Amino acid sequence: MTHAAVSPAERQREALRQRQLLRVLWRDADAGALQGQARAPGAHALRDGVAAYRGNAGAVAERALAGAFPTVAELVGADNFGALARVFWSQQPPQRGDLGEWGAALADFIAASPQLADEAYLADVARLDWQVHRATRAADGPSDAPLLEALATTAPERVQLALVPGRALLASDWPVATIWLAHRRPAEDPQRFADVKAAFAAQCRETAFVWRDGLAVCVAALDPPAAAFVQALLARRSLAAALDAAGPDFTFDRWLANALRTRQLAAIRNLE
Repeated sequence: MTHAAVSPAERQREALRQRQLLRVLWRDADAGALQGQARAPGAHALRDGVAAYRGNAGAVAERALAGAFPTVAELVGADNFGALARVFWSQQPPQRGDLGEWGAALADFIAASPQLADEAYLADVARLDWQVHRATRAADGPSDAPLLEALATTAPERVQLALVPGRALLASDWPVATIWLAHRRPAEDPQRFADVKAAFAAQCRETAFVWRDGLAVCVAALDPPAAAFVQALLARRSLAAALDAAGPDFTFDRWLANALRTRQLAAIRNLE
């Protein structure tokens, strides 16, 4: 069975109609702009349909972002977060069908928001939330601990330590790891935010490390030597180069024991 060919003019009209529909849905144009192009429903039905889609899209945006940014959602409150999600959806809508991939730009969106300018730490909290979200979607790490033989038999210049999938490092001017960890504690804990208050009072800066320990996503604040060491590992530098980056205050044996216990280390490789 053959179908009549679609003319270039018809394809152009259809493309124009679809672009105009997207503009209406994202509030760049009024629904009346489609009246001359909509094929079946009348103007009233079209307005109702657009309003319903917008309302549903806003609810979907709020649910999707609340799942990826729970710490931010709790910090700003449900009503404010809902409004933020809807504005973000309208200005930077998803480009893929998988909403789990949408939200990477929220931190920069928050940083540029005049309404949130007094909460300067919030953008970095959003960045940490996003790295945690990404870690939940990362591939599983190895089930067995890596063999340590290469550390004893190979020069550090010829050894590379590989960290598990989903790991990330975030340097911040704010105590982001302390904030994130406090929001994982029970809401009824009277000391839930005591560490956060102390960290803000001391003007602490933190480098947060994110990794997967089995199914659980973990966050820890690293001191500067450990942060430099992990940063070198993430850059796929040799063990010798990572130790040089960490400096004399770094204790490799202590880091290695903790990395093995918390399953941060995926493999120890010989460099050719």
